[in-house]
Amino acid sequence: MIKNAHSHINNLGTPLTNNSGDIYFSNDDGLAQSHYVYYEQNNIDARLQNHDQSHFVIAETDFGTGLNFLNTWQRFKDHLERMQVQNECEKSVKRLHYISFEKYPLTLTDLKKALTAWPTLSYFSKQLTVNYPINLEGCHRLEFNNGSVVLDLYFGDALESIKAMSYPQTGIVDAWYLNGLEPSKNPDMWQQSLFNSMTDISRANATLSTFTAADFVQRGLIEAGFSTKKAKDFNQREDMLIGQLKHVNNAQSPPAYFNQDSSTLKNVAVIGGGIASSCILYSLAKRGITSHLFCQDEKPAMGASHNVQGAIYPHLQAKNSPHSELFAHSFLYAKRLYNNLLSSGFSFDYDWCGVLQHAVKKPLADKHENLAQKQLWPTQLMRNVTAEQGDEIAGVTTGYSGVYFEQGGWVNPPQLVNAMLSAANSINPFKSVFNCNIKQLKKTDSGWFLLTNDEQLGPFSDVVICAGEHSDAFEQTKALPIVGVRGQVSHIEASEQSRKLKTVLCHKGYFTPAYLDHHCMGATFEKNTKSRQVTAIDNQLNQEQLLSFYKQSEFASTLGNITSAKAAVRCTFIDHLPMAGQWCEQSDYIMAFANLRLGKRYQYEQLNKPQQGLHIFTGFGARALCSAPLSADHLVSCLNNEPRPLSERVSQAIHPARFIVRDLIRNKI
Repeated sequence: MIKNAHSHINNLGTPLTNNSGDIYFSNDDGLAQSHYVYYEQNNIDARLQNHDQSHFVIAETDFGTGLNFLNTWQRFKDHLERMQVQNECEKSVKRLHYISFEKYPLTLTDLKKALTAWPTLSYFSKQLTVNYPINLEGCHRLEFNNGSVVLDLYFGDALESIKAMSYPQTGIVDAWYLNGLEPSKNPDMWQQSLFNSMTDISRANATLSTFTAADFVQRGLIEAGFSTKKAKDFNQREDMLIGQLKHVNNAQSPPAYFNQDSSTLKNVAVIGGGIASSCILYSLAKRGITSHLFCQDEKPAMGASHNVQGAIYPHLQAKNSPHSELFAHSFLYAKRLYNNLLSSGFSFDYDWCGVLQHAVKKPLADKHENLAQKQLWPTQLMRNVTAEQGDEIAGVTTGYSGVYFEQGGWVNPPQLVNAMLSAANSINPFKSVFNCNIKQLKKTDSGWFLLTNDEQLGPFSDVVICAGEHSDAFEQTKALPIVGVRGQVSHIEASEQSRKLKTVLCHKGYFTPAYLDHHCMGATFEKNTKSRQVTAIDNQLNQEQLLSFYKQSEFASTLGNITSAKAAVRCTFIDHLPMAGQWCEQSDYIMAFANLRLGKRYQYEQLNKPQQGLHIFTGFGARALCSAPLSADHLVSCLNNEPRPLSERVSQAIHPARFIVRDLIRNKI
């Protein structure tokens, strides 16, 4: 569990740590000092105008009050405006990516107090504090100004956070702000292993600067591969260190069989029409990447994304598994994204009313008790409640204890999908083609072509398949091990008693608060069928299931008639995780990684990658509203050679090759 920093404000308005008494920034002019030591000494302004990528990545070893980030953001905004006036936007960096680590984050209250010292940064400070994350360990991806500024704020130890990161062999960091408390007061941060890890994720010729000139820090940086020299500090009285990486780094986080390659992303075809494809299009739009949507239906969200109300909450386990990590961070990212859409004027019906997961059976009660004992998750994310507390939250009597997700709730999925598409189109317009049934995919020297019965569309540099249950419909992807699960949701008339319900209830299925004077009730789970036909027997099953758990509750026993229903097929995989990455040909993997059958983790051959440029993004089951937005940004980040929001272990858990690798290791193929 992440613990907050213990701090106080001195009589000069400067925040100090309670333990060591060290300051977060200078009493004199902390902002000017930050600008001089970090921004100027890394020569950021000039590098933004002459860089080999459209994004520039800065990493900082200690976030503190966020002053360095806010100053850099302000200067980057000035850079963008200056380039626009000079009509040189195409030649310069368009996106700032800032990575920072914080083991003991300030509370939101303390952060707001500290930042009042800098009224010139109030525009930026307000946005940071609105999006400031809860105390959950790992990477929190915060986005500002339509994604032109990205802050990956890691809560946890800097060294451990870097070790957990997913990154390519080329590295990701262009400049380092080596920040933190005085080395004499915080030796753990200034250690050789951290300097070595910094090298691992740095690009060739990455620079660094730091306020200290301590000899052991300089020696450590040199040993890690940085050339360093001393420069005069802000007051021109003492020395500080600046440096540059002397060699190209060969480290990468994944083994060869879980690599995530970059791609050209010049013109991207997205096949789908639901929440998954809208998330991909939004992620591409933020980066200014040209894209096209191809949907077989007459309009968006006609498949699994067509329910009237969809519940949003994280699926957490009593252990810090890749599964739990994915859903915890995905949920918080999705919530920030959806709120940002709303604040930007894109509308959809929703209610952040919370989600109450009832312990309707003893195994669930035991699971909840285990969750309570482990105390892995912040209370702002989930907390255990007694039956009395739960009923007070729900506004109705149920008699069940449970787990409460106070930040959860429900949205209207079709409206949300359309809002996402509209937002993407407003940032970077894309073409949409509906009633378009893609029959074949064909790769040529010119790129990828999409074939219908009547025409050939393309070429495209890349194709992203987000077609849910239909993602295996192409010759290239027919081996996808999709498990289709049909589900039917029933819409039942509200009663005087049921209108009192104030939160989403989850039992074996779910039951929503009244919306348009109806509740959503369901859903059924039926494997080995792709039928979307609504049936009366499934409506009956949904109501019987609800009454089996809540027959003593007035809200359930007084409901009106079922007036309509929706049925769809959820696309899942056997491990209940999505798939996000470049398509992996089994025969190609068998040839390249044959040694995995022998228990060897070396002497691999090179992959031929016959389907390079073809990507899979599907398998979200009933949880796409929660997990698709962050998974989409992870996939596009990988393809665009950017910092990745998901850890290496989560990246491997959703990698398209995971089942092939598993079977090779088990000698099953």
